[in-house]
Amino acid sequence: MKWTVYLSGEIHTDWRRQISDGAKARDLPVTFSSAVTDHQASDAAGDMLGPESSSFWRDHKSSKVNSIRTKTLLEKCDIAVVRFGDKYKQWNAAFDAGYCSAIGKPYITLHDEDIVHALKEVDASAMAWAKTPGQVVEILTYVTSTR
Repeated sequence: MKWTVYLSGEIHTDWRRQISDGAKARDLPVTFSSAVTDHQASDAAGDMLGPESSSFWRDHKSSKVNSIRTKTLLEKCDIAVVRFGDKYKQWNAAFDAGYCSAIGKPYITLHDEDIVHALKEVDASAMAWAKTPGQVVEILTYVTSTR
């Protein structure tokens, strides 16, 4: 079986590459998908629909356009990895985790220990909590194993 893994959340570090490289090094039967990780492109996703006088409505349109991709890829994935970083609040990641929980999609959270309390409900629905991309690769190695 070829597994599809959706990588959600924080876009300012190379955690996606670390997981992808780790999976490739182990020749895991996985493919990866993700939301748009270019911050400016994501913010401008709805701009083709016309200008807005309020940043609220610009964000609203862009969010809806972005959600076409996000919702489709989350529904098609076998498992999601939801990364929460320490520098920015990833409200979108929390929403993705909630969506996964609502549709019964297994997900792994990836974050440091210092935000465990803030993410207690998100972690409670996760199948696993990883602290490092390497731990995610270990989990993917185990769940995709045919042993």
